[in-house]
Amino acid sequence: MKLFLDNDTDVIMDFDYEDTARLVIDEVLAEENCPFEAEVNLLLTDDRGIRQFNKDMRGIDEPTDVLSFPNLDFEKEGEYILPESESDYIDPETGLVILGDIVINLDRVISQAREYGHSRLREYAFLIAHSMLHLSGYDHMSDDEAALMESRQEAVLNKLGIVRD
Repeated sequence: MKLFLDNDTDVIMDFDYEDTARLVIDEVLAEENCPFEAEVNLLLTDDRGIRQFNKDMRGIDEPTDVLSFPNLDFEKEGEYILPESESDYIDPETGLVILGDIVINLDRVISQAREYGHSRLREYAFLIAHSMLHLSGYDHMSDDEAALMESRQEAVLNKLGIVRD
């Protein structure tokens, strides 16, 4: 897995953003049996930055905790199938399948960790796992979808030992 990480904030936490993201992303891809080598783009931003992304991309003029932009279309969650015209899905420089983009709001990582009573590491890892499941075709529009996604997120984080305090 190739990770492209860009941090446009000055927020510093007591864990390594890139190492943690790689760990969680690799585990999600393993749990979901991703059949190919993939790349993910990760942007770390703040309330202001994610608000602008949310406005530009979704027409919602407010900040959120995380945004996910999958590059692949899935008929069923976790079934990675490349279309016949692969050129839009393969990075010509790396030869890897581009799964998509994740934007994480570090201001929300801090506030939600406090609100939910767990560590910032746990919140950051949770948002990475959540987004990776979106990049793997999962959604939470219905109660059943939400329950499935929640169970997959928890399985990944529990396996990594990143549990609630």
